[in-house]
Amino acid sequence: MDVPVAHAPAPRTDAPHAPAPHEPAVRTLDQLVAHVRAGDYGPDPARERVALAFTTAQAVRHAGRNSGYRNEVLSLRLHAAVGSCAVEPGALPAAALDDCVGASVAELLDHPLLPVRIAALDAYLGHTRPHASRHGARPYALPPGNSLRRSRARARAVVGLLPTPGPRRVLVVGVVNSLLESLRERGIGYVPCDLKGGATEWGEPVRTDALAELEHCDAILASGMTLGNATFQPLLDHAAATGKPLVMFAQTGSAILPGFIGTGVSAVSAEPYPFFWLDGGPGVIHRYGGTR
Repeated sequence: MDVPVAHAPAPRTDAPHAPAPHEPAVRTLDQLVAHVRAGDYGPDPARERVALAFTTAQAVRHAGRNSGYRNEVLSLRLHAAVGSCAVEPGALPAAALDDCVGASVAELLDHPLLPVRIAALDAYLGHTRPHASRHGARPYALPPGNSLRRSRARARAVVGLLPTPGPRRVLVVGVVNSLLESLRERGIGYVPCDLKGGATEWGEPVRTDALAELEHCDAILASGMTLGNATFQPLLDHAAATGKPLVMFAQTGSAILPGFIGTGVSAVSAEPYPFFWLDGGPGVIHRYGGTR
């Protein structure tokens, strides 16, 4: 059913990336923000100003799929980096863009809207800690093609970060049907969970309380959107306490989440703006941690 990924790099078998000795070990988002404010990740955020703020809205229904979905993402430009945070469609006040333009990162880290704070932190870390091999990133090529082909290729990249042999049952937080399809092809059971509820492509009920399902699963695949809706920390705490693999697939917070590898997160598929669904050309995501 799937098509092969063109020019994907060979699997890695070395140990997962952990923070280098000069990188702070962080266990909460507040700790990470405190280190940023203290200058532990680079220049004073009070002197770094956001030049551009924009939103990207998307509606999609892949050919052959029974349902579609909508996305809306807030993005902030800082130098060459773009930080992003997904929001519920229509939920972001129009004034939020005006708040961001020309503001310092330090000011935006105090913004009353969590998505603004996440996008600002993501932009800052994308600028000071870009996705590069020196920071533990491994590029993974996405092939050109229609949105479904590229979605399936990304799903394989994400699922490939789970340990081998694979877990028996994975909690998937933030339902993406291509991810579920990839798990099904590998014979891995899963529990789909999303705050929106509903059903999967195969008619399976989508749970809405991820925390209630944690004890019944032996690995977690979670969207970076958990940063923007304040549901990330309980997942991180559970993984840290139990040693269960926690793999994050991140458009939201792609530069934030690698900082938690070694303190609960086992691997990250980081996908900074522009996202795979914006065009049909070849692309790349950046994988951290994992065993391959």
